[in-house]
Amino acid sequence: MRAAWYERQGAARVVLLLGHMTDPEPAYGEVRIRLAVSGINPGDVKKRSGWQGAPMRYARVIPHSDGAGVIDAVGAGVSPNRIGQRVWCYGAQSYRPFGTAAELVVVAAGLAVPLPSSARGASEQDLAEQAACVGIAGIVNIAARFPVGEIAHGHELVEQGAGGRMLVQLGPAS
Repeated sequence: MRAAWYERQGAARVVLLLGHMTDPEPAYGEVRIRLAVSGINPGDVKKRSGWQGAPMRYARVIPHSDGAGVIDAVGAGVSPNRIGQRVWCYGAQSYRPFGTAAELVVVAAGLAVPLPSSARGASEQDLAEQAACVGIAGIVNIAARFPVGEIAHGHELVEQGAGGRMLVQLGPAS
């Protein structure tokens, strides 16, 4: 498969490499996704750049945690009916070395979320691109919107920011 990766931290133009790697194979409870889209998040950039002195946890990293595509292989313990399913995924490179900046990615089956047919005149590619932006941003916004514990006086102020629109669209907690 073709992939982008880095073996040292730094600016993308300095450390990113492009080339071929062996196709990954899904293990028990995993699926392999043939990616159409790879989403990039601020966390991906921070890990690659060594933000605040964070070390590289792996000798080689294929970046990006979010993406969308079609499941083309499954490991033991996963229904073969998932093969051919359009999905979006998140957390691909959160705690492992190989993310979605490649033609193929392997993730736990639960991290591959079925992608519905496109609606409202959007193409399947448009939907895949939008879905590839949901993962990390969605997790952060849900954590901000539905905090553990009470909110003082039952009011919140949400300022529009990079992910603020998603936060507003989640609506009231009650």
